[in-house]
Amino acid sequence: ALDAYVDPDDPEGADPLPWAFGAMGLADRARHLATLYLNELADILRDAVDARFEFVRYAESLSMSQPTFEPLAAALAAPPTLVDAYLKELTLEALSTHRPRLVLVSTPFPGSVYGAFRIAQAIKAAHPEIVTVLGGGFVNTELRELAEPRVFDYFDYVTLDDGERPLLALLEHLQGRRGRSRLVRTFVRDPDTDQVRYIHLAEPDVPFAEVGTPTWDGLPLDGYLSVLDMLNPMHRLWSDGRWNKLTVAHGCYWKKCTFCDISLDYIGRYDGAAASLLVDRIEAIIAETGQTGFHFVDEAAPPKALRALAEELLRRGVAISWWGNIRFEKSFTPELCQLLADSGCIAVSGGLEVASDRLLQLMKKGVSVEQVARVTHAFTEAGVLVHAYLMYGFPTQTVHDTVDALEYVRQLFEAGCIQSGFFHRFACTVHSPVGRNPEEFGVTLVPLPEIRFAKNDVGFIDPTGVDHDRLGRALNKALYNYMHGIGLDTDVRTWFEDKVPRPRVAKHFIARALRA
Repeated sequence: ALDAYVDPDDPEGADPLPWAFGAMGLADRARHLATLYLNELADILRDAVDARFEFVRYAESLSMSQPTFEPLAAALAAPPTLVDAYLKELTLEALSTHRPRLVLVSTPFPGSVYGAFRIAQAIKAAHPEIVTVLGGGFVNTELRELAEPRVFDYFDYVTLDDGERPLLALLEHLQGRRGRSRLVRTFVRDPDTDQVRYIHLAEPDVPFAEVGTPTWDGLPLDGYLSVLDMLNPMHRLWSDGRWNKLTVAHGCYWKKCTFCDISLDYIGRYDGAAASLLVDRIEAIIAETGQTGFHFVDEAAPPKALRALAEELLRRGVAISWWGNIRFEKSFTPELCQLLADSGCIAVSGGLEVASDRLLQLMKKGVSVEQVARVTHAFTEAGVLVHAYLMYGFPTQTVHDTVDALEYVRQLFEAGCIQSGFFHRFACTVHSPVGRNPEEFGVTLVPLPEIRFAKNDVGFIDPTGVDHDRLGRALNKALYNYMHGIGLDTDVRTWFEDKVPRPRVAKHFIARALRA
C-alpha cells in the first residue's frame, strides 16, 4: 500500500516525472516543480507569518458554520499580518484608481470571508462614505439567519441569492428613487435599535436569459499562475490553465438529491436559455478574453441543453474546449457523448457518491452503479476524461457498504470508465432533505447553539456507529493510487487499517455491466 505515488518501474524512488509527462512534457514538468515550490512557500508563510494561511482557503474556521461572530471579530481586531498588509495595500490602490461610491464584495466560500472583511475594514477606515455590500455563495448558504449587528461595522448591506434584483433595488434606493422598506432580499442594521433587519419586497428575479454575459474587463488575465499539483491528467483541469466560467442553466434540473441544499435558490430554481443565446455569450467571451477554454459550472448541466449547445457550436463552427458537471444519467448515450466530444468537450465530472445502489436510492440520486459504468464508459470511448465525485459517511452506511463502494470504484478505474475521483466526507446541512427530515434517514440531529452568524453544517448521530474518519483514510489512500494506475489488482481490503469484510460485489461486475 502506497502513501504517495511511486513509479512502479522505479520503486527505489528515482523520478516519477517521466511516467507522468513523458519525454516531451518539459513545460508541464517545470510547472509541476514550480507548484511544489509554491507549496513549500505556503508552508513557510504558515510557520512564520500566519498559521491560517492557505492558497485555496484562508482562515475558513473563523466563519464556516460559525454560530458566533466572536472568532472573526477577534481576528479582525488583531494586528494585521504581512498578508493582511498586502491586501490592504491592494485595496487602497484599487480605490485610488477607480474612486468608487459603491463596492460589492463576493464571498463564494468560508475561506474567502476573512479576506472580504479585511477589505471592507480597509475601505471603511480610509473612505467611510463608500457603501459596501456583501454577497456570494457563503452568504446565500450560511448567513440566511444573520442576527449579528457587528457585521454592519464592515458592510452596509448584505444581500441573499442571485444578486441582480437585490442590487438593482439597492441602486435605486441609494439614488433616492426607492424607499428602504422596498429593498429586495437585503439585511440592514436598524439605526434606531441597532438590530439586524431583513427586508424583502417580493419581486421576480431577472430571467437567466436576460442576466447578460459574464465579463472579465479590467482583470490582468495574462498574469495569473497556472499550477499543476497533481500528476493525474483529469485532476489538473481545476488549477492548470484559465477557464472562462459559464453556466448552461440556472439551478439544477434534477433537484432531488437528499444530501444537497435543494431548498436554496441557486439549486432549487431551474431556469434555462436557448442554445443560440449561450453560443452568443461564448462568442462574446472569446472576443473579450481571447481564450477559448470554457468550464460550465452548473450544479448539473442538463443533457437536452448540452445536446442543443453542441449542435449550435458545430453549426456555427465555433471551436472551443469545454468541460463541466453532469449527472451520469442514461440520457448520455454513446451517440450523445460523441456529439459532445465533437463540439469540444474534453472532460466531465459527476457524482457516483456512495457507489451503493441501496444508498443511491436513499439519496434519490436517480442513477445506479451499472448505469454510471455505462455512461462513464461511453464518455471515455468518445475520448472524454471522467472525474467521479465520491462520498462516504452517509446515514446508515456500514463498513461493508464502504468496502463494497471501494470495490466498485476499483473496477471502474480498472475498466477505464473513470480517470479521476475525490472522496468527500458527507456533511449534513440545514438546507438539505437529510437536515430537514433526519428521521427519514434514521439519524438524530445534534442540537445547534444559538445562531447569530453562520449556520449550515449540523452534526448528527448515526446508530450504525461507524468510524468514518478511519475508513476515509483508507478510501483516500486507495483513490490516490488508483489515479496513478497503481494497486488496481490489489484486494481492496488491504487499504484498510483494520480487518474489514470481503466485498459482496462480483469480481467482474463492471465488466459484465459494460457487456450487457
